[in-house]
Amino acid sequence: MSTPKLTELLKVAQEAAYLGGRRALSYFRTGIAVETKADSTPVTQADRESEQVIRAFIGSHFPDHSVVGEEMGAHKGTAEVRWIVDPIDGTKSFVAGVPLWGVLIGVEINDTPAVGVLYAPTTDEMVSAAQGQGCHLNGRPCRVSNVSTLSDATLLTSDIRHCQKRSTAYDQLAAQAKVVRTWGDAYGYLLVATGRAEIMLDPEMHPWDCAPMLPILEEAGGHFRDWTGKQTIWGQDAFACNEALFERVADVLKQEKKSI
Repeated sequence: MSTPKLTELLKVAQEAAYLGGRRALSYFRTGIAVETKADSTPVTQADRESEQVIRAFIGSHFPDHSVVGEEMGAHKGTAEVRWIVDPIDGTKSFVAGVPLWGVLIGVEINDTPAVGVLYAPTTDEMVSAAQGQGCHLNGRPCRVSNVSTLSDATLLTSDIRHCQKRSTAYDQLAAQAKVVRTWGDAYGYLLVATGRAEIMLDPEMHPWDCAPMLPILEEAGGHFRDWTGKQTIWGQDAFACNEALFERVADVLKQEKKSI
């Protein structure tokens, strides 16, 4: 079977993210039970049902495609297309009743990230992109900001403690940034891609946590890399940045000094 067009993959990814997001939203702030996984992170029935909805929708359109999901593992298909799904990125925020969480769907073709969708159900914001087709927020073109100095930049991360445990890079950047916030997880990348923040740092990363970010940030005119500067969604860490500040931020992360 031939590889679907990017426009077709993008449409299915958008619809799947919306459906999964609405299922998760139906449980938001309902007092849903929380379990703890082997890696000490939380999971709920909302995570599982959202992923089930997403995988079923993808499978109904592309039964021969591979799918990797945070909660339900990997299904090996026969096509060269792989879908990577995080049904709720920011589960800790979700269970705390904080609206900064999102649904992530990335699509790889021959191991190359080609399509990305990030949907924030609580704000009904969907950022999506496909190679060569630009980045869009709810159907309208969006881009990273033009902020070119750290003193005017907004720096985001999910958990300051994790950054500080990893290295001094966060403190170096935070000392110079205009605004420092923990609007992290999926929503932090959404803010960078739409020009409302300039830098998002993650000292720990899994592919399902960032599968859509590379095409989204690149198509929005910015960058998504690991801390060594490699363009990948399979690194152990990650950062997103606008074009104007990219070299400055990349240099700090490359020269990081381990904290004592």
